[in-house]
Amino acid sequence: MADITFADRATVADLEEGAEFAPKFDAAGLIPCVTTDAATGEPLMFAYMNAEALRQTITLGEAVYYSRSRQELWHKGATSGHVQTVVEMRVDCDQDCIWLRVDTGGKASCHVGYRSCFFRSVPVGTAEAGGVTLRFEETEKLFDPKQVYGQ
Repeated sequence: MADITFADRATVADLEEGAEFAPKFDAAGLIPCVTTDAATGEPLMFAYMNAEALRQTITLGEAVYYSRSRQELWHKGATSGHVQTVVEMRVDCDQDCIWLRVDTGGKASCHVGYRSCFFRSVPVGTAEAGGVTLRFEETEKLFDPKQVYGQ
């Protein structure tokens, strides 16, 4: 891997309008990452990156995240073959959130088989007493997770 370094976090003005990349990692060493389809803008997933995942994503041009549950780097598609090729990477104004625009090659991004991890919607503006029933916006899986992951 390339020896990529991140700038020190300096003044607010430098962070918000400067050209130096100085990502702000949280107390656990993570930065949130929103991933969308580069062609459609559709939200695909939300994950975290640590500094090494961010460096590898920049170097490889493919999405690498940090799995909080497994406590390890997660090169998206290494197991499933559903690689996310980075078309563009952006950082928000105070550099504490990453946005990836990716090409999935038409493959799924969600580990349960759907194209997007955001396959259900929450009805809003119609609140009634009791539980909330989610609405499935995607009903067809692109792959069977049991076959891919052996679960």
